Amino acid sequence: MKISTRYSDAIHILAYLNIYQETKLSSGNIAASVMTSPVVVRRIMAALQKAGIITTVQGSPKPRLARKPAEINLLDVYYAVEGDKQLFTVDKKTNPQCIVGGNIQKVLGSYYQEVQNAALGRLTRITLDDLISDILVAQEKKEKQQ
Repeated sequence: MKISTRYSDAIHILAYLNIYQETKLSSGNIAASVMTSPVVVRRIMAALQKAGIITTVQGSPKPRLARKPAEINLLDVYYAVEGDKQLFTVDKKTNPQCIVGGNIQKVLGSYYQEVQNAALGRLTRITLDDLISDILVAQEKKEKQQ
């Protein structure tokens, strides 16, 4: 099963929009950074726009953040691109006659829910501004090492 990268790509796109806000922000240019197709970028941006995280003008390469980076948390982005999809799912096809198969769904499901609640709670405390700051610090370190 392939894990979706839509969420990390959405965060990448938002950071790119902020850091490169004074440049041409075409879906092609953004896609080159994400290393995906412009179609994928446009689909993700449509979800971000629908969620009120970015604004766009059709036919114009000028997408913008709708709010300040400090006002956008990573949970906002998660819900925009993934909806309320569970982080983990329990296999529903288990043998109810088996001790493990008959109980794993309920037991494992409660642990999964606990982990999901913790993860989503943490995402509310990480803002796009935090992420952008860390990207810029990492870039500065790279440049000093060269």
